[in-house]
Amino acid sequence: MHPKVREQLLALNRSFYEHFATSFAATRFGAQPGFEHLLPYVPDPFVAVDLGCGNARLLRFLGERRHSGVYWGVDLSLPLLAIARQQALHVPRVRAHFLALDLSQPRWAYLLPRDTFDVAFALAVLHHIPGRKYREMFVQEAASLVRPKGYLILSTWRFLHIDRMRRKIVPWQRIGLQPSDVEPGDYLLDWKRDGIGYRYVHHVTVDEIAAWAAQAGLTVVETFHSDGREGDLSLYAVLQKMEPKARAGNFTGTPGSSESGVEVE
Repeated sequence: MHPKVREQLLALNRSFYEHFATSFAATRFGAQPGFEHLLPYVPDPFVAVDLGCGNARLLRFLGERRHSGVYWGVDLSLPLLAIARQQALHVPRVRAHFLALDLSQPRWAYLLPRDTFDVAFALAVLHHIPGRKYREMFVQEAASLVRPKGYLILSTWRFLHIDRMRRKIVPWQRIGLQPSDVEPGDYLLDWKRDGIGYRYVHHVTVDEIAAWAAQAGLTVVETFHSDGREGDLSLYAVLQKMEPKARAGNFTGTPGSSESGVEVE
């Protein structure tokens, strides 16, 4: 993928989540059914990072299940982080911190502590990162945050398998691109709530996840389908980090202290 195309797709998604943050968050306040399946992988108390946390509905879910611990929510959208911060006020058993950070760019993980988190969540994130090599790098960087024997938990949309989601697919020409400009598995979805918007998405497969896990030194514990009206909108993958790896440049400062990240308390 040409760098200019990648930047155009990133700008498209940034614009979407800035302009439609309120209406988007309004459709995503309840816990996903798949969250219940993930509870055995979350210790109590926990130290967790929620990559692409959005409005922090995962945090609310953990609070409702009476879990306690330390939670870091990371997202690029300041409007969504503002909503997440308000949600955190309703979860007294969890100490929550928020960081504005662009997860689509390399080396974002250097702003967070390495080999520290019991579990790192990246729910509905990977399919918004354009470029195969950048999705691979994301999994590797996310894995670097997890302690040995901890978990990286992914979820991605299975929109090609559901009729109502396939109807959201629109031609690339809507944003001035051609199919040859993007990679196999890349799609453009529309949004028709409080206006018209578009989002870049990649349809992630089980084979892709297995390859990313192997490259990052992770073991695939399980995959399963859940969520949505049909009960199978999302593909979940639970990946375990079995052994520590030596890495240079381990985190030594305060999260958000770099110019690349803005801490939102």
